[in-house]
Amino acid sequence: MTIQETAERYPNLQTILMVEKFIEKNSGEYKKTKLFNNLPKKMIWSTFQTIMSYLESINKIIIEKDGKIVYIWNPGLYEKIKHRLVKR
Repeated sequence: MTIQETAERYPNLQTILMVEKFIEKNSGEYKKTKLFNNLPKKMIWSTFQTIMSYLESINKIIIEKDGKIVYIWNPGLYEKIKHRLVKR
């Protein structure tokens, strides 16, 4: 199933960024439910699920075998190699 097929509510960019920053700051500390319960702002579970699916689909997070959420996006590495990826 795609994100569009599972989403009951579409989150706005501000909400997505809030969740992403929280995960980045607390990488590897929380499993999904505990992370949801500790977010700075409350939201509906289905909205949270949509955000999590989105962040995983764009390779910003992974869910470890033990269920903990880890932030994996590395902008420093991207900056180092982006010139190799772009044809000029």
